[in-house]
Amino acid sequence: MSDQARELRNADETTCQNRATGFPRNQDVVSSAFRAPSGPTTEDSKPRDEHTKGDRFNRNRGHPMRPTMTGGIVEGLEHLGRFVDFAFRTVGAMPGALVRRAGDIIRQFERVAWGSLPIIVVAGISVGLVTWLQTHRQLATYGIEATLPSFLTPAVLVELGPMLAGLLVAGRMGAGLAAELGSMMLTEEVEARAVLGALPIPTLVAPRAIACALAVPLLTVVLDAAAVLGGMGAELMGGTLTASVFWHKSLLYLRISDVLPATLKTSVFGLLIGLVGCWTGLNADRSTESVGRAATTGVVRAMFAVFVANVALVPWIQAMTILTEWTN
Repeated sequence: MSDQARELRNADETTCQNRATGFPRNQDVVSSAFRAPSGPTTEDSKPRDEHTKGDRFNRNRGHPMRPTMTGGIVEGLEHLGRFVDFAFRTVGAMPGALVRRAGDIIRQFERVAWGSLPIIVVAGISVGLVTWLQTHRQLATYGIEATLPSFLTPAVLVELGPMLAGLLVAGRMGAGLAAELGSMMLTEEVEARAVLGALPIPTLVAPRAIACALAVPLLTVVLDAAAVLGGMGAELMGGTLTASVFWHKSLLYLRISDVLPATLKTSVFGLLIGLVGCWTGLNADRSTESVGRAATTGVVRAMFAVFVANVALVPWIQAMTILTEWTN
């Protein structure tokens, strides 16, 4: 007896037993597996679930853009509005934090400034050396390599230094703050502090935002100095200018009205980095995966905020310089 016949016989015996004992009749379960199809499969013979599933798939694939884009824009505007409210409340809590949380601010400042110092120094020296190496050969072709310090130093002090310092701090502290506060949300430490009367904005966010706003301008000065020294060292090793001549030519086209606002604008970079990092961490979900995702998102958002702030501040600074006739 073949296996197919044996299985059909067992199925018939099971059916008889079910009829005798009152159990549900399930004779079609086995026999349908060996039953030949009665005719070709048509669209009408397909199960209704398959039609429904296909219709849902086609509808989602055919018209996904309008509701998805609209919902994404509305959700983005809602997040932006909540972040603006969060930023205003943090700025309002800063004067009180300066008085009541001075110790926390000092600790956070040490964390931001001292922790970022090695990468700032290395980045500054690298910028000075590489800029000199890239431009000296091209200028030497036309015999004007002696003018290199005249545009190297203003370019670094006015734009490259502040921007690079803001991005480096954003990469480090955007992830650090988001991961730290995200871990606090995971362990419910933020809620415990709130129950004890220590609200998160004046006790956690404000000290960190103040520390970032104070540390980034100082780190910018360090990066600028390291870049100028790196360019000077490259000139002394491979160029023809002495240190005194290099320094004199570096100050030839440099003005305080250009350098001072460019350095002070990095305090806005630091403030935004602190706000964005803390905001991302406080809004993270309560899972270990969400903490890692918040760290990555914090870096991206902090760098994006630095870019946007730089584009917005430079025209405003130039307009204010012209209005005040500050040309020194």
